[in-house]
Amino acid sequence: PTSCCSAKRGARVACILGAEKPKIDYPLFWEYKIILDASTQKREQIDEILKGENYKIDFSRFSNGGKYMSFNASVFVNSDTHRNEIFERLKAHFKYIL
Repeated sequence: PTSCCSAKRGARVACILGAEKPKIDYPLFWEYKIILDASTQKREQIDEILKGENYKIDFSRFSNGGKYMSFNASVFVNSDTHRNEIFERLKAHFKYIL
C-alpha cells in the first residue's frame, strides 16, 4: 500500500516505510519518551524545558543497570512545527528522545 493512516486525537501514528507523510489532525497530545542519565539528570529538567506548555509527565522505568531512567511526556501540540520544536528542545538536553 502507498497510503498512510490518518491520526486522530490521542492516536498513535503508524506508517508503512516509503509511504506518504501521515495526516495528523492537530491539535492533539503527542507522546515523547525521554531517557535521562540517572546519575546526572533529573525530571525537573524536563519541567523546565516544557515550561509554558500544556503537558503531563509520568515516570516509566529505570534501565536494568540503573544507569538510565525514562519518562513518558504527553504534550499538547498545535502543528507539525510545534511538535518538532518541542522534540528539538528536548533533544538539545537529553541523549535519547523517542
